Amino acid sequence: MQGFAGFMWLLSMALIVFSGFALFDAAVRREDAYRAADKKTKPFWLIVLGIAFVVNLLFPILSFLPIIGLIATIVYMVDVRPAIRALPGGGRSRRGSSSDGPYGPWNGGR
Repeated sequence: MQGFAGFMWLLSMALIVFSGFALFDAAVRREDAYRAADKKTKPFWLIVLGIAFVVNLLFPILSFLPIIGLIATIVYMVDVRPAIRALPGGGRSRRGSSSDGPYGPWNGGR
């Protein structure tokens, strides 16, 4: 029985890390990237993934709510994230670079 409990604990920790990574990834993407990829808005995904993360922290893995949170996290990771990453710039927030000019990045005439 200890082996099963250890496996369930390990699975629960993996689920928490997975949903935490998805929440962090959704937080660092630009707001307009969600609209450009024709997905729901950034606040929608932050709320859904935040609830999934909290549910994974509070409830045991064999209950119903973490399974719903896992489904929401999987939908983000296999549908929304690839669509946003396919956009120019990968949907990441950019503060600018020292080589950026007024019309975009300067590459030295290459």
